Amino acid sequence: MVTDQSLLERARAAAASVTDPELPPLTIEDLGILRDVRMDNGTIEISITPTYSGCPATREIADAIQRAVIGAGVEKFRIRHVLTPAWTTEWLTAAAHQKLTDLGIAPPEAGVATDILFGRTHLVCPLCKSANTEQISAFGSTACKALHRCLACREPFEAFKCH
Repeated sequence: MVTDQSLLERARAAAASVTDPELPPLTIEDLGILRDVRMDNGTIEISITPTYSGCPATREIADAIQRAVIGAGVEKFRIRHVLTPAWTTEWLTAAAHQKLTDLGIAPPEAGVATDILFGRTHLVCPLCKSANTEQISAFGSTACKALHRCLACREPFEAFKCH
């Protein structure tokens, strides 16, 4: 017999396994995009918060959640887009920080000063670990990243923007 609890657990596991289309090694759970999975009057409700309200990956993520949840045998569900509170880099898990570093992307550091307007940042290079870095552009390959350069190893790298 299938219980509401087992359906909820399957739905949560399926949704949590969905990867970000722009950063495939990271799951939406790693990124903090998956906010909640709960039962509401016999329907599983999956709440997600995009990293940016206009993030182009949001629809693809919702479609991937739908495929994953259906694949897990869950039939009655809905996906809810939650914009308040807005997503913050504080929601990134420790696993996300490590995966970003492994990809050569500097993860945001809590409490580290970032002045995007004037390009002054204090980031650690994910490649050589030097703090002698500079921002080259406030815009990287996606809206949530900026382009930086390490002045020690001379390699460019992207950094996840703090917000």
